[in-house]
Formats: sequence, structure tokens, C-alpha cells
Amino acid sequence: MRRVGFLIWKELLELKADPHLVGIVIVAPLIQLFMLGYAATTDVRNVPVVVSDADRSTASRELIARFSASPSFSIVSVVGGVRDVDPYLERGTAWMALAIPSGFGAGIAARRPQTLQILADGSDANSATVSLGYAGSLIAQYGEEKAAALRAAPVVRAGIEPRIRVWFNPRLESRDFMVPGVVALLLLVITTNLSSMGIVREKELGTLEQLNVTPLRRWELIVGKLLPYALVGMLDVLLVIGVALFWFEIPLRGSFWLLLGLTIVYLMSTLGLGLFVSTISSTQQQAMMTTMFFFLTPMIYLSGFIFPIENMPAVIQPLTYLIPLRYFLVIVRSIFLKGVGMETFWPEALALTAWGLAILGLAIARSSKRSA
Repeated sequence: MRRVGFLIWKELLELKADPHLVGIVIVAPLIQLFMLGYAATTDVRNVPVVVSDADRSTASRELIARFSASPSFSIVSVVGGVRDVDPYLERGTAWMALAIPSGFGAGIAARRPQTLQILADGSDANSATVSLGYAGSLIAQYGEEKAAALRAAPVVRAGIEPRIRVWFNPRLESRDFMVPGVVALLLLVITTNLSSMGIVREKELGTLEQLNVTPLRRWELIVGKLLPYALVGMLDVLLVIGVALFWFEIPLRGSFWLLLGLTIVYLMSTLGLGLFVSTISSTQQQAMMTTMFFFLTPMIYLSGFIFPIENMPAVIQPLTYLIPLRYFLVIVRSIFLKGVGMETFWPEALALTAWGLAILGLAIARSSKRSA
């Protein structure tokens, strides 16, 4: 163990001597977390809306004011005819158009059902769907209030009164769901690239050949090379979790120590992946390109971080079981938002452990250690 300790100390000194590397492993994750924490959201805010008001009545102005006051919408223009909204949608100046017909106010006062037309730019299907849902809810609420003011029953009134209660994310903030995923993603990118390029750098400098002729055993060499990067990874873990908790105010309802323990298991997977890449790469550029195109990009798309796995084609879904990020996303989001423990996500923890041991074992088997 003394020889391993000297090797670990050597690696830490090399990390300290490289100011650019320190910036990459410490500063870059924080910058990326701040950027992705705000950018990675499925919430739809300030949707630009153009309104065609052919009625020009008090009722139509009240409805337009509702849209303008909502944080979900932003009125970009009010035009007189339906045809006038086409240029706004074509240029992308507006994502949605609301057409209020002539006689709308008089029809409301006479308690006659009214029809409003909504046009939406469907280029971004997700944003369009969410925006239409917001608009439908706002119009329905406005209709019920006008009907109540006229002492008439609302147009839509069933004999069932729904009482909705949202668990785990009562504010329905997508940030609470996305930021823990960003934490898992950053750890994958940073530690995998760091371990792969760090070991390949030893090849390029020729120092790995010198280590190969020392009395170090294979396991001692592997542990001595990976453990410093694991320590750096744990430092990144504490930093990004701290930012998630105290800056973004993401609730941590589960056990912090359980999260930390399973993060160590996750780091075993990411560092093992980096070690495996180093065994099939000759240069740092090759290691970086191999890591990004053959491992990180597929993992990001197939893990459920961006797209729900349940929505993927049936032929693709089995491939997601080969992605360690899939399992850790379930774990980290369950601990943060649901406050559950191993009794709930033990299958994911077991699969993550097996994946880490498998990739680490494969990497060690491929690595060569020549005897003196």
C-alpha cells in the first residue's frame, strides 16, 4: 500500500502542477451546472402571441389582458384580421395566434357559446403542446368567470369535482427534475474524460513505460492511477450538490450519505469507462473523440436524461439497459425528490454496481503490465 500511496501522491502533484486541468475539473463543472441548471428546462415561459381582435369589445380586451398578464405568454401585437397573423407565424415572431371573432362580446352577454380560434407553430411539438394546454386552461377559466358573473352555469360543468394533488414536485418546477440529472451528467463527462486522457497522456510522455518496469503490481498501478481522479470526482460531487441545494434550492428529501455512497459506485463506473477508453486509445485526441462519440453521446440520448425511455421505440429500449447513466438518474432523482431509500431503487443500485465492476474488470484485463 505504501507504493500505491506514492503513486497517488505523484498523480495529485501532477494535477496540481497543471493549472488548466484544475480549471477544467473544478471551475468547468460549476459553470456548466449554472448554465444547464437554467437552460435545461421543459417549462414554457413568455410564449410570443399575436392576437387578431375583430370584436374590439370590452370582453375581448379583458381576454387579451389575461394573456398579457400571464407569465406564460407575451403579446407581441394585436391585429385586426385573421390573415394578418400569418407573417408573424411564418417569421417566427409569434409562436401562437389567438383569433377573436366579431360579435364575441355580444355573444358572451347574450349567454351564447362562443368559439375562439388558436393557431400554433408546431415546429417545436413539445413547446406547442404545452403552450396550447396553457392557453386552453386560461380561456376556460375566463369563460367560467364570465359565466359566473352573468349568473349562468359555466359552459363546461360536470358532476365530478377533481381535487388534484401533486406528489414529490408540488411546484411542478422542471428545474427540480432536471438539475439532479445535470449533476449525474457532469460527473459522467468530467470523470470519464479526465481518467481516459490522464492515462493516455502518460503514454504520450513515456512515463507509463517507466511505471511498467517498476515492482508495482497491476492492481496497484490501476488503483494508484484511478484513485486520485476518484478524489477529484468526489470534490466535484460536493461542489455541484452544494450548488444544487443552496443556489437552485433543489430539495434533498432523502439521505445525503446514501447519495454519497451510491455516487462512489457511480464514479467506479465512469472511471472504469475512462480506463477502458485509455486501453484502446493512443493519443489524448483519440481518447477524447472515442469517449464523446462512442460512449457519452449515446449515453446522454438513451439514458432518459433528455427523452423519456418509455417514449422510445420498442427496439431501442433494451439498449438503454446498457447505460449506467440510466440507473444513476433514477437513483439521484429518487433521493432528491422522493426521499426514498434502497428498498425502492435497489435494482438500479445493483445494476449500477454490476456495470461498474464489469467495465472495470474489462479495462484491467485489457491493460498490460510488463514485468521488469
